[in-house]
Amino acid sequence: MRYRRLGDSDVEVSEISLGSWTYGAGVERDRTEACTRAAFDAGINLFDTSNVYGSGAAERAWGEVLSDFKRDSYVLATKVFFPMSDTDRGLSREQIHKQLDASLERLQTDHVDLYQCHRPDPETPIEETMEALTEVAEAGKVREIGFSEWTVEQIQAGLDVPKTKKFVSSQPQYSAIWRAPEAELIPFCAEHGISQVVWSPLAQGALTGKYKPGEPPPAESRAAGGEMNRAVGRHRPDELLEAVQRLVPIAEGAGLAMAQLALAWVLHREDVASAIIGASRPEQVHANAEAAGVELTQDTLNAIDEALGDVVVSGPRLANFAAAGVTHR
Repeated sequence: MRYRRLGDSDVEVSEISLGSWTYGAGVERDRTEACTRAAFDAGINLFDTSNVYGSGAAERAWGEVLSDFKRDSYVLATKVFFPMSDTDRGLSREQIHKQLDASLERLQTDHVDLYQCHRPDPETPIEETMEALTEVAEAGKVREIGFSEWTVEQIQAGLDVPKTKKFVSSQPQYSAIWRAPEAELIPFCAEHGISQVVWSPLAQGALTGKYKPGEPPPAESRAAGGEMNRAVGRHRPDELLEAVQRLVPIAEGAGLAMAQLALAWVLHREDVASAIIGASRPEQVHANAEAAGVELTQDTLNAIDEALGDVVVSGPRLANFAAAGVTHR
């Protein structure tokens, strides 16, 4: 495993990180523990969750599992924004304090290393949000702060609030298929010392090659349940899946599995600190972790671009559940 610095902070994170979107809910407790222990064995130190995953179930599951490990041996990240009840949502001062305390209780810890705004909240003055994030950091409950799927305008507004904690991380959707962040987000963040910790680097499984054009998805896959990668949804599925199949000989030529090729592609950018993987089996964790440190040649990168062609999504995109705009006091 290799490690990269998280923005301007002194936090170092593993190039591959483990996400918990399905833990505590879709993935049962014993598999959650097996995958988490496999992550430690593979050198993964960044564990990313959110209060909304399983309505707190993912945090509770990791609170139990991670209690077996020394607190300073891993970097723990969680998020706030999405509804936790009919009245609890957003990035107000009240919600940030309330939801963080609830997350810490579920996670069985006194602090998180990275607290992220899961989406922007244009209904709350940006000054209130940034001041609240600073308050929880000064209280020792949060080491660093970040955001997920904010626009450049919103990030700049947050950075402009005086005497407040500075963002060190951004969590966008990013993969060889979904390259929207390259247009504005990644260059802007690079100028301001903000790293990318990317989600869906495998395009929710599409880039593993397991979905074949003209064939139903494998019975055990997410797509079999009607949940297909959002990037796939922007194209005719067979068109995208045919393009992905053109990556197979490229991966073989590089001596990599398809998932490893996709993860190495994301990590070829120095401003990507870590790629978040999901796993329901420990062997998936170990296989994906092997992408760390892989350096793709320029010829391989060019071949990937040629193979994917027009199915690549580029240009700025507003993420699902995100809203543009900024409110000031």
